[in-house]
Amino acid sequence: MTAQKPLKVVVATRLYTPEVGAAAFRLKALVDGLVEQGAEVEVITSKAPKGSGVFKPRYGLRRWPVLRDRGGNVRGYVQYLSFDIPAFFRLLSVQADLVVSEPPPTTGLVVALSSLLRGRPFVYYAADVWTEALSAVQVPAAVKKLMGAVEGFVLRRAAKVIAVSEPVAGQVVHFNVPAHRIEVVGNGVDTAVFRPDGPIASAGHPYFVYTGTMSEWQGAAIFIEALALVREKFPDVELRFFGQGADEGHLKAVAAQAIPGAVHFGGVVPPADAAAWIRGAAAALVSIKPGQGYDFAKPTKIYAAAACGTPVVFAGQGDGAAVVESGRLGAAAAYDVQAVAQAMSAVLHEAVVAGSPSADARVRWVLQNASLAASGRVAAQAVLKLGM
Repeated sequence: MTAQKPLKVVVATRLYTPEVGAAAFRLKALVDGLVEQGAEVEVITSKAPKGSGVFKPRYGLRRWPVLRDRGGNVRGYVQYLSFDIPAFFRLLSVQADLVVSEPPPTTGLVVALSSLLRGRPFVYYAADVWTEALSAVQVPAAVKKLMGAVEGFVLRRAAKVIAVSEPVAGQVVHFNVPAHRIEVVGNGVDTAVFRPDGPIASAGHPYFVYTGTMSEWQGAAIFIEALALVREKFPDVELRFFGQGADEGHLKAVAAQAIPGAVHFGGVVPPADAAAWIRGAAAALVSIKPGQGYDFAKPTKIYAAAACGTPVVFAGQGDGAAVVESGRLGAAAAYDVQAVAQAMSAVLHEAVVAGSPSADARVRWVLQNASLAASGRVAAQAVLKLGM
């Protein structure tokens, strides 16, 4: 009896390990799950920025130079296209049984078109809904309409849409995607990196930490404004940002005006370093600015903090706040400077936050509910079903 050939899966993503970012982590977990379950995998991605480290996996990995902004990000339509256009021709030439695409929708479009020309299915990994995110930033209405049309085309053409949460799946349905083609796989963090034991950063003063993307729709400036109030009782407490994003310049300007010298920006750091800073923090800060069409988001920085045993102070409403409250991971405050300052002060003043009995309880919750390896295996199973 002839053995069945392994399914050949190609993953197209502008970001991949060792580059730091939730998308890179999520896609690696998917690929690990695919390889673990017997698939043959090849990743088509961008050339990692300098200083990212070396990553040589046992599967195929093809990188291509890409335009990056001054912060080293592949962010902006020109930068996206610098990856998408070469990726289109690379996808036309590669042999595959199916292809997986990660946002933005422009990448989804080149995957959809190349898959149509090659006569093979593709899967769209919806970590978020791009059109909703555009509601939070100042872009022309024509751009929003065009991106909505592109995203809708990609979602409807996909043989399977993988959603990281039920709210994201609900947003996908609005594009007239049949429910049976949508599969919720969950999301999480690498609990081998984000764990309670390990090095602890020391800053010389108590501090709060914000890690990851700094986007307009997250509205992290509220923590800087709140810190000015917190320092009236705790004058030596600081705030440390690690990561990058479109709102970084604005955050630096607010910090320089509101509390000079109390807010530090450390740039992008490796996950292990981010974990060390999280372990040493009084709390990790996470925010979603209400009314921006993003209240359904569950930022992975919530899980990263809790996995290290560190409480979370969440500013905003919706699903992110619900996760913090239901998991007893910290304190969820209204998106209001006074309310956020009170929550931050409570963390500094109290040993027990929002009824969470211990750091161990937060860690256990993440292991049970938000392991990236587990969600990667579920996502891999959803992909492999198409090849059965």
